Amino acid sequence: MKTLIWKGIYYQSLEYFNLLSNDKNYTVESKIIGCHEDKIYNVEYKIHTDKNWIVQDFLIESEVNTIKRTSSGKRNQGQWEINGVVNPEFDHFKFIDISLTPSTNTLPINNLKLSESGSQKINVIYIDVLKHNIKPVQQHYTRTAVNKYLYENIETDFKAEISVDEGGLVTNYPELFEKIADSERYK
Repeated sequence: MKTLIWKGIYYQSLEYFNLLSNDKNYTVESKIIGCHEDKIYNVEYKIHTDKNWIVQDFLIESEVNTIKRTSSGKRNQGQWEINGVVNPEFDHFKFIDISLTPSTNTLPINNLKLSESGSQKINVIYIDVLKHNIKPVQQHYTRTAVNKYLYENIETDFKAEISVDEGGLVTNYPELFEKIADSERYK
């Protein structure tokens, strides 16, 4: 098990993150508290992936300014059921991106296994917890060094060079997130 804490710089948050693994899959369990603009929030999420870091299901429970919401998704043979409804616009998507955490960057980073200067465009289910919005987005990852990736959001032209540890977990995401504590090193 790997446990760490991220500080959200932009989102004024703290995240207590756990990564568990066994022979068949990875499980992420995490809790975030913070305040951003006029929103005070508390989020708990769980993600199950296979051994290739492809998301199989997720559950996000949030409370934003006392309004509680739940979002869930389950992948079944390339189709996604989001909040109980099959949504064809997400067919064959492998990854999710949750707005308030850098943890979901780990999924494509570890799955793509890019060589240095290798790059790939991917389709992602983007989940904006504070706006309660789920939509498809295109992202582009380029490995710029052993532990650095250029992340680009195709739709918004947003770019950032993300630093990761040897397990693909974000250590620094400029102006957004920074790892501030780590309980265990990878073996």
